[in-house]
Amino acid sequence: MTFVDHFPNDHSQDSSTEDVPTEFNPSAEFHVNEGPRDIALVFIGDAYVAGYGDPKGLGWVSRVVGRTAHGDVDITAYQLGVRDETSADVLARWRIECPPRWKGHSEKRLVVAVGHNDAVSGMSTARVRLNLANILDDAAASGVAAFAVGPTPTLDTDLNARLEIVVEAQADVCARRGVPYVDCYRPLISHEQWHSDLGAAGGVYPGQAGYGLIAWLVLHGGWDQWLDLGR
Repeated sequence: MTFVDHFPNDHSQDSSTEDVPTEFNPSAEFHVNEGPRDIALVFIGDAYVAGYGDPKGLGWVSRVVGRTAHGDVDITAYQLGVRDETSADVLARWRIECPPRWKGHSEKRLVVAVGHNDAVSGMSTARVRLNLANILDDAAASGVAAFAVGPTPTLDTDLNARLEIVVEAQADVCARRGVPYVDCYRPLISHEQWHSDLGAAGGVYPGQAGYGLIAWLVLHGGWDQWLDLGR
């Protein structure tokens, strides 16, 4: 049985050619501060982080946060998704927008979800790697634990071919650093409900069911382990 077969049945609930280095050094390890579990959880990325296209306005982020409740943990979640942004755009703004959200919290957590617009814009693979690597390395150096979520497939086969390259690059960057990475592309590329939801919503951004599928992948992609919830 494939990974996709484990999806629940009901989800209604809820080109640059610049030559840049592609070899990276591992990031510093993250250590949870002593004291109360007071987590500031920042999600940053593009329209998928913003939940664009979901008629209920939840997207996958709110669905994930809603299922992360834990009696011993106080979580404050911040959603910083901007439509049409590439990894370069997120790299340029995360240092400004994220620190105020972490201020005063004992645990700083960052979820990065980019890649769709990297593929759309034809960004070079080397630049895709470098942008994500810079975010993850800077976060680690600042004591911020990172988690990454990859882009999803569309109904455009040419764009999907470019998205697959982005996913492979992102997965490798994260693996080199021990950062959890959720591959949303391969589990959904042939998923019937995903295709149906995309078709109804225009072929690029999902609707309610599609965002439920992304949330399921994240929640079953090492989410609780990353947050050290001990479930």
